[in-house]
Amino acid sequence: MTDLRFADDRAASRYTLHDGDDLVSVLDYRDDGRTVALTRAFTIPTFRGRGYAAVLVERAVDAIEKAGDREILPVCWYVGEWFEAHPERGSLLHARR
Repeated sequence: MTDLRFADDRAASRYTLHDGDDLVSVLDYRDDGRTVALTRAFTIPTFRGRGYAAVLVERAVDAIEKAGDREILPVCWYVGEWFEAHPERGSLLHARR
């Protein structure tokens, strides 16, 4: 995990994480202009167990927080568990009414 590159592929509504030239993990989302629903985290099977999904979710959350104009809706179970493990980031979550 030395050469990790994070990107927002807006055309595909997906965040990506590459390790060198290898695509290792993706995080699909839906952005309605107010809320970003993180819908599916997926790590390529040959790269599982190395922590790539956690890095990808953290970088996506950082990017959304930096933009400052969206809340996060953790639709994907993995993203929900990530937020449970990082309660200090809970202020970014969309409050269901």
